Amino acid sequence: MKIAKDPAFLFYPSDFLTGTMFMSHEQIGIYIRLLCSQHQHGGVIDKISFNSLVGNNEIVRTKFIEIDLGFYNQRLADEMEKRNKKSNNISKAVKEVWEKRKESNAIPSKNNAIPKESKKKGNRILMGIVNENVNENEIEDYFVLNGYSKELANKFYLHYQPDWTDSNGKKVKDWKKKAQTVWFKEENKQVKKYDPTNPNQMIY
Repeated sequence: MKIAKDPAFLFYPSDFLTGTMFMSHEQIGIYIRLLCSQHQHGGVIDKISFNSLVGNNEIVRTKFIEIDLGFYNQRLADEMEKRNKKSNNISKAVKEVWEKRKESNAIPSKNNAIPKESKKKGNRILMGIVNENVNENEIEDYFVLNGYSKELANKFYLHYQPDWTDSNGKKVKDWKKKAQTVWFKEENKQVKKYDPTNPNQMIY
């Protein structure tokens, strides 16, 4: 049984207009897409997808905090956490990262990373380790965002079920890495990767 995603987050027009005052229309479009992606991916955007969309738009990049898991916008993280009291759309791993950052009062920067103790064997913060928290919707979003079909995402998911093991019986600890190294091949590509510089391109 799939757990339904939280379909919305609170949006404050006045704050948004102030925060995007010096952005171009293109940058605002990228920013909104990233916020939606963060919300739909459990609280953090993986680095490959984030860098693909942001490119050289440094003003957009400054709106997000980089951690080992990827990137996230602090204001949206706060709003998601408020709504999380009524739903569980934020992954446990992401929530732990947010809590650690709050406790340490870390200053956002590109060099910020998860504390060393978080990387000990068995810790559930490492990206992709907690595969039991991953559902088909998250995998579909990840495949589509990187230019692959939902059908391929479904084949990927079913291939490693029910216990996330490959054909050799080995545990798949990082499902995103497995997708990138084994499934993300040119011959498997069925949809084009979104290009923010092309206003006529559609993403499916």
